[in-house]
Amino acid sequence: MAENLFIDASASKEEKYIALLPQIEALIEGEKDVIANLANIASALYFGMNFFWVGFYEVKENQLVLAPFHGPIACTRIAYGKGVCGTAWKNQAPIIVPNVEEFPGHIACSSDSKSEIVLPIFVNQQVKYIFDVDSNKLNDFDEIDEKYLTFLCQIISQNLKS
Repeated sequence: MAENLFIDASASKEEKYIALLPQIEALIEGEKDVIANLANIASALYFGMNFFWVGFYEVKENQLVLAPFHGPIACTRIAYGKGVCGTAWKNQAPIIVPNVEEFPGHIACSSDSKSEIVLPIFVNQQVKYIFDVDSNKLNDFDEIDEKYLTFLCQIISQNLKS
């Protein structure tokens, strides 16, 4: 099991993802406990990418329930189709929000959050988790984040199936 992440702080965003994702794969390899893996993934991304908030919501009884995360306290439950997370769940697609104040129905779990990327994680073609990353800067997420975080969601999905 890894004890440290090896990320060059001066690297570009894409270089950081390229360095970090194999380390995350190694971190969760062989571990079957979902909570342990999601907790380590959230922590690895929080520190490795210097995100403001990283976490997961689990689909339970037609709502999203807070799961492992790293960062300030968060909303505990989110309804289907509500806010960015609920909308990503409903649409079954990633959402990049450059300015959360401009997203209709945004749920402000933290007033310090300025932009966000949210991605669904599928198990057996059903959304099982929502992966949420927030920044305290406007317009902080782009197609690079979507590309690598989508790949990470696929890794997580495969881990959940095995």
